[in-house]
Amino acid sequence: MPLHDHFHAPLGESFPWPGVHARWIVSITDELNRTLPFPRFSAQPHIYSGIQVEADIAELELEMVAAPQANGSNGHVATATAAPPATAVMAASYPDAFEIQIFELAGGRTLVGVVELVSPSNKDRPESRRAFAGKCSAYLQAGVGLVVVDVVTARHSRPHDDLVDLLGQPVSNHLPGDWPLSAVAYRPTRRGGNNQIDMWTCRVAVGEALPSLPLCLRRGPAVVLDLEATYDETCQRLHIS
Repeated sequence: MPLHDHFHAPLGESFPWPGVHARWIVSITDELNRTLPFPRFSAQPHIYSGIQVEADIAELELEMVAAPQANGSNGHVATATAAPPATAVMAASYPDAFEIQIFELAGGRTLVGVVELVSPSNKDRPESRRAFAGKCSAYLQAGVGLVVVDVVTARHSRPHDDLVDLLGQPVSNHLPGDWPLSAVAYRPTRRGGNNQIDMWTCRVAVGEALPSLPLCLRRGPAVVLDLEATYDETCQRLHIS
């Protein structure tokens, strides 16, 4: 099914992007779990907003203040249940996450791959864009395979270019100027003693079919991520024609 615009009227009013993204996350997760060998690997959905992160921290602080404190009289070390007042506070941006995390379960639970569906806030203010690029950079620097899918028509920045700039790479690695939307796969690797990131870049456009990309798992196989098939299933489940 060709990609729809879920960020503007008329479809954006009947089937707005948060519900579509959430259902698409489920479709991709299901497809990966059908493809990846279990019990070695497990794909798991991960959805949250930066606003919720801030709320969770506030709730945690309230719980810590209300918790009883040990007095250490029985020989145990006394521990504070609340942090002391901060000496300084700085602004922060917590990026939204509409993503699938793939874990290798053998010998523990190790993150080996991530699929990111970009949200409007990830392309919003400069600080939000830097925060999202920083999260992607952290995944890559940890050797985690990454795919970033940007179908957000409501904002005009490009997450791939922000990531390239954050990594200090030349603008020749930017996407072509006539690519407002994109899907990009990244594979951290090492060749001849040099750290490198392999990239597969694909143009995305409303009204056109979505591409397939390799999802290269850390120390594991590369699997085909069929964005068109999973988006088609999402539209079928939501009765989007």
